[in-house]
Amino acid sequence: MNKDFKMTATTLFGLEGVLAKELRDLGAQDVNEGVRMVSFRGDSGFMYKANIALRTAVRILKPIKVCKIYDEEDLYEAIQKIKWENYLETEGTFAIGAVVNSKNFTSNSHYISLKSKDAIADYFRHKYSKRPNVDLDYPDLKIHIHIQKDWLTVSLDSSGDSLHKRGYRTATNIAPINEVLAAGMVLLSGYTGEENFIDPMCGSGTILIEAAMIACNIPANINRKLFAFENWKDYDEDLYFTIQESLLKKIRSSHFKIMGFDKAPSAVQKAQDNVANANLDDFIGVHHVNFFNSTKEVFGNTTILFNPPYGERLNIDTEEFYKKIGDTLKNNYPGSTAWLITSDTDALKCVGLRTSKRIALKNGDLNCKFVKYDLYEGTRKFKERKEDSDTEVETETED
Repeated sequence: MNKDFKMTATTLFGLEGVLAKELRDLGAQDVNEGVRMVSFRGDSGFMYKANIALRTAVRILKPIKVCKIYDEEDLYEAIQKIKWENYLETEGTFAIGAVVNSKNFTSNSHYISLKSKDAIADYFRHKYSKRPNVDLDYPDLKIHIHIQKDWLTVSLDSSGDSLHKRGYRTATNIAPINEVLAAGMVLLSGYTGEENFIDPMCGSGTILIEAAMIACNIPANINRKLFAFENWKDYDEDLYFTIQESLLKKIRSSHFKIMGFDKAPSAVQKAQDNVANANLDDFIGVHHVNFFNSTKEVFGNTTILFNPPYGERLNIDTEEFYKKIGDTLKNNYPGSTAWLITSDTDALKCVGLRTSKRIALKNGDLNCKFVKYDLYEGTRKFKERKEDSDTEVETETED
């Protein structure tokens, strides 16, 4: 019988809560949030499912050793005590990545990786008189070394390439948004596919594609060609395809509009190519439209979500640009909820709309705010009770 074991899903700053909910919804046990990571328990089948289905995970790690260490020699000895033949053949290949956050180690992560590599190579050489080779591009086994203060965690990386590499994006523009961040923003917005969705500055279409996959309940990494666990010695191919088939049966259709605009014809073409690669042509429409000249042409509630240019990406007059964003949303998109992400918090002041929510995120190395604007239909009526009076006064306010 497949036994449960502890795993760690890494993620981007600010998406820990979203990832924890995803894991619970998938059926994970003992879910606990950390900083840029969430730990949980599951069996091998759940590990396969997590890699295929999770939208906000960067990679899924399976710890095989946790112990205290105080210097590089402790590290070497600890890694030598692992029975590596359980995971790797002498003719196989491996690669090591390391993250170090400890005052005990003045060495950088690259040196820690080299020290760990030597320990594994020496283990095989002493025991079998030959050793596996290092292959940084296509290793049979990818190993993750994490040192936090006095604690060493050695994990097997079950994902391989970062899970943001979905497999559908072949064309990109300047500074394309990470797929994991795009999916995280869509989930943070509360969008589920039960209303219209617009990305008015869609670039290469990443946000649109992630939104459509959420609306249709399509597994995030169904287009991936390979996960690292497929090279593991205990890989169960029949179980993997059973899990995959089960997830595919839960795909549904969305009957609401999902639309992207961009003023650059080249961006529109790239977005259309990526949408086609993701097999989502039937659900997403991409149009050559300048957002500032657009109006809401769909009926009913609409989620607007976009990643406008920051000063770091394009040479724009940010004050004027963000004022036009606010004016367009206010005047042309009533009955909508708008979300945007930016690293330029001063520019947000130029939008001229009151935010109803602000969430701290990181886009690459940039500290960003993901903000929400509620755009009402026409005027908003509310009742205001005057102090020291029982008289109710109905007041209209323009948004």
